[in-house]
Amino acid sequence: MQISMRDIHKAFGANKVLEGVNIDIQDAEVHALMGENGAGKSTLMNILTGLHKKDQGTIEIDGKERVFDNPKEAEENGVAFIHQELNIWPELTVLENLFINKEPVTSFGLIHTKKMKAIANEQFKKLAISIPLQQEAGKCSVGQQQMIEIAKALMTDAKVIIMDEPTAALTEREIQTLFQVIRSLKKSGVSIVYISHRMEEIFTICDRITVMRDGKTVDTKPIPDTSFDEVVRKMVGRELTDRFPERAPKPGETMLEVKGLARKGIFQNVSFKVRSGEIVGVSGLMGAGRTEVMRTIFGLDGKYTGDIYIKGQKVVIKNPSQAVQLGLGFITEDRKEEGLVLDFSLKDNIALPSLYSFAPKGLINEKSEQDFVELLIKRLTIKTESAKTSAKNLSGGNQQKVVIAKWIGIGPKVLILDEPTRGVDVGAKREIYQLMNELTDRGVAIIMVSSELPEVLGMSDRILVFREGQLTGEVSKEEATQEKIMTLATGGQENEE
Repeated sequence: MQISMRDIHKAFGANKVLEGVNIDIQDAEVHALMGENGAGKSTLMNILTGLHKKDQGTIEIDGKERVFDNPKEAEENGVAFIHQELNIWPELTVLENLFINKEPVTSFGLIHTKKMKAIANEQFKKLAISIPLQQEAGKCSVGQQQMIEIAKALMTDAKVIIMDEPTAALTEREIQTLFQVIRSLKKSGVSIVYISHRMEEIFTICDRITVMRDGKTVDTKPIPDTSFDEVVRKMVGRELTDRFPERAPKPGETMLEVKGLARKGIFQNVSFKVRSGEIVGVSGLMGAGRTEVMRTIFGLDGKYTGDIYIKGQKVVIKNPSQAVQLGLGFITEDRKEEGLVLDFSLKDNIALPSLYSFAPKGLINEKSEQDFVELLIKRLTIKTESAKTSAKNLSGGNQQKVVIAKWIGIGPKVLILDEPTRGVDVGAKREIYQLMNELTDRGVAIIMVSSELPEVLGMSDRILVFREGQLTGEVSKEEATQEKIMTLATGGQENEE
């Protein structure tokens, strides 16, 4: 299938999102679509699949002008979209999610469960997924939900599959499995539109790249004819210096310590310290217990055994309110469900954890609140028309910045960042890294959970590695390599020189 989109325009009210975008998708190619958050990438693909209507321009499929009325029609005609924000029904089982509105039926008109399980198991085998089909989807991790969405799209027999940040919540091993599937799909004639901010992936898996900036097409090139630096320059319109800013940590007193922390059947005997002024990276494969440990420390997941100390004082954290009062902030990996109130404005989202500071006598000082919010919007360069804009109307990367802003606003002693740059473009990533440096310079202790090994290696002063619910090792910045971390994460043996 060949797709040509020409001179595409789209505005939401006074906000011009696309202004004359051009893109061609050829048969059996992996086509990268890159740009900063808010550049219009997802909007362009939403227009292709009928979720939004274009204001101007033409769309041709196999040489004939075509406009889909809705995503279901697009899917029925061979164009599937795996969205960055997952479309999972949490109360339904994994199997029900895979076949929602597409359940095969028997000759008697009954749902053919046996056939559904056979198809699902075959697809899961291709993707090396081991998730029980009868498990509630809401109990799956974000990474598992992402793999479910990928499996669902592959089951549609699509000719073009749009993948919007498909690896954002996946581990290195799962990414390699996905790449094998993409190569197999390409061999069978399927085209992939690959939207990602992970530069290494673009240069590993893609054939051509289209770069967008501020709602316009900047360039389209074969991957061998461009470079990391050129793509970044075209995305951001300026030179970007080193990817990870230099760190000069000056660790101080121990701000957080856990001893023998455990939750039955999930993780056990976890002990570590985090000092003021340092970034401790946390790595490991999906399901290793990284996120579960952090959620427990923050009081999100109920009872635990073991001890937690804040600045040397033993504490019992039963809920997030207590954690916040003790000086902890937590940026969760699932911004849509847990990080934001999507119908609230930016102002209300950012100010939410800090409301008491604006109401010393019970009444909110609106000017102080507004000044506080505007300062954080400016500091994190959140792209928005105003602080009154609804959070759901922002791009994924700008939503992530709002989540970071609200937790920075409480002035935490310890800040836990779970996948802090998920779905964030290369320019915004550097801004977040610089912000992390500023926070540690002020004495904040940071724990950064990340599936991106380059990020863990580039920003951490020490790295904790988890495997199967246990802390398997701690690696200093000087000793850290991708091989060493993956060895600890998988239980393998390091190669001897």
